[in-house]
Amino acid sequence: MSNLDRTPAATHCGGRADVRAAPVRDLLTGRTVQLGESTEVRRLLPNLGRRMVGAWCFVDHYGPDDIAEEPGMQVPPHPHMGLQTVSWLHDGEVLHRDSLGSLQTVRPRELGLMTSGRAIAHSEESPRDHARYLHGAQLWVALPDATRDSAPSFEHHPVLPEVTGGGGLHATVILGGLDGATSPGTIHTPLVGADLTLAAGTDARLPLDPDFEYAVLTMSGESHVDGVTLTPGSLLYLGCGRRALPLRADTPASLMLLGGEPFAERVIMWWNFVARTSEEITEARTAWQSATRFGEVHGYDGERLSAPGLPPGPLKARGRTR
Repeated sequence: MSNLDRTPAATHCGGRADVRAAPVRDLLTGRTVQLGESTEVRRLLPNLGRRMVGAWCFVDHYGPDDIAEEPGMQVPPHPHMGLQTVSWLHDGEVLHRDSLGSLQTVRPRELGLMTSGRAIAHSEESPRDHARYLHGAQLWVALPDATRDSAPSFEHHPVLPEVTGGGGLHATVILGGLDGATSPGTIHTPLVGADLTLAAGTDARLPLDPDFEYAVLTMSGESHVDGVTLTPGSLLYLGCGRRALPLRADTPASLMLLGGEPFAERVIMWWNFVARTSEEITEARTAWQSATRFGEVHGYDGERLSAPGLPPGPLKARGRTR
């Protein structure tokens, strides 16, 4: 999924200096962003209060939207570099095309994982004959320096490992490992992403890695996470140093758990690029505008996105959390 903001701010983030070594409870609210012609999303990361959680550097939550009489998601071809995109659905379908020639419909609770490496382009759209509702999240993972210039790839995993922790909690492991279960999705830094389903009356404790920092995204319903009441579209940052997370729900609810080792490298994000320097961003934008390096997406009915203009002067650091 693309950042379609025509005046994107540069975000410099990463590094361990601003990561609290103790548990916290920072409740973050997203801002509303228009994605294409018909999809509105809540952007939770990057946020004024938090730039990254482990290697997770971008989180959009959308829906549930009634698109029975609408085209649904329509995101034209656009570029990525230096990151992975994670497509996660609760309702609906998204048709993925990319410059490798991949053509894949991603359905609820299936993992669509695209690793951009040095360069890739893709489009995302609701199929012409689609389900009534569209509800999901799009997330990015920053790639470390060792693999950020690797060859691009796309993975589709329709079956993922599950964890039943008792007390009404059920988890699907999207990326990384959780409570002994490991996702088949490729990762490049220690991290975890999991979909948590809480039945009515849930009272459970989810095992965590104390070396990871964590956050929880509320997808649906009302839940209580470490005593904090959460409603859809909110992100609760939890910090580090936790060995377990108390979860409670009086009615059915669903969450996404995001975590990982604090990302040690300083990175700069602008538009759909994750890089290390302003010069790399400028070179990537020039390559996209000149139709070089990123390849071509075939089959999308429409024009590809044009890159927004760069701000005057070099892109500068804004800090990990502010």
